[in-house]
Amino acid sequence: MTGVRRGSKEQLVEYFKKNLKKGYTTDSLKWALINQGYSRVIVEEALEIAQKEMAKEAPILKEKPRINYQVLDKDGKPVEFKNSFWKKILGFFKG
Repeated sequence: MTGVRRGSKEQLVEYFKKNLKKGYTTDSLKWALINQGYSRVIVEEALEIAQKEMAKEAPILKEKPRINYQVLDKDGKPVEFKNSFWKKILGFFKG
């Protein structure tokens, strides 16, 4: 195999972490390195290590996120629904 680049796996791990944080996709980064002559095996190993390290650094949610929504009219004012069909169906209707 000609033109195979030699770089430490640690350098590739850092490359992946830095560029994944910037928003690049794993496939684009992986193929960029392979096309530059890096070994496919080393690139995939470095990517796996980078993903595991990034997963350890990710924040852990202590509680489930709550999604709130509000319907606005054409003027941007909240619309309040009284006696909603879904409230009646689901048993939440309070007469």
